[in-house]
Amino acid sequence: MKKIVFLLFPLGLTAQVGIGTANPQATLHVAGNSSTIRIESLNAVNSPAFNDGIKPAHAFVTALGDVTLNPSSENEIGPGGIIAPINFLFTDNNFIPNGVANRGLIVNNPTASTTATGLISKVNFSAAATALIEVKYSISVLLSSTDLNVALTPFNDISARIYKIYFCIDINNDGLDATELSKKYGLNAQNYSSDNQGILGYTYTNGHGYTTVPSGNHSLHFFAETIDGVSKFTSAGFGGAEDLLRIRIYN
Repeated sequence: MKKIVFLLFPLGLTAQVGIGTANPQATLHVAGNSSTIRIESLNAVNSPAFNDGIKPAHAFVTALGDVTLNPSSENEIGPGGIIAPINFLFTDNNFIPNGVANRGLIVNNPTASTTATGLISKVNFSAAATALIEVKYSISVLLSSTDLNVALTPFNDISARIYKIYFCIDINNDGLDATELSKKYGLNAQNYSSDNQGILGYTYTNGHGYTTVPSGNHSLHFFAETIDGVSKFTSAGFGGAEDLLRIRIYN
């Protein structure tokens, strides 16, 4: 009788795959100055919640090393162990026109009044489902004792001015109604006081707000309000220098 003996030897194998190179330097080495990688499961058709097909989508790497468009693994765990994904709708580094001579969108408060309010920007956005949105803004402000449409003049009347910035949300983008106008989000204000030989220059105001919106097309309406003394004139330019708007949505 013949006996067949199997001998097993441990065998360690390492392999490196090269694309465009015969000498790969990593487990997967894609060579070439213009080389690209395409993952069709992450395209706009297969991942529409995170890839809108218009602007580039951010890619994330999970703890296991998987590449994904869903950033939920970077967020904290909510009730019931559910992790809600965050979608960054967009970032706009100039959502208010700089205007003539970089004086921005101008709101004048005439001598016959002590308050003045003006719309300084409108921004449209869409929500695929009911979601919590967070809005952050930064706006430059320029103040003058004469109409900024004509000239930039320092204050010397030893009087204080206040300006406020806030935004309202137009649900369904069908025009702000009385209820929507009454809800002021991200309200922030600053005080400006002058003495003889007051100086000129930009100040900066930052604010943020958040609320829940239904699915659909909506818009943000940014308003500026100025307050001054009796028989005083104040001209305020908003967004003439740096301004920033960032919107993100929690599905």
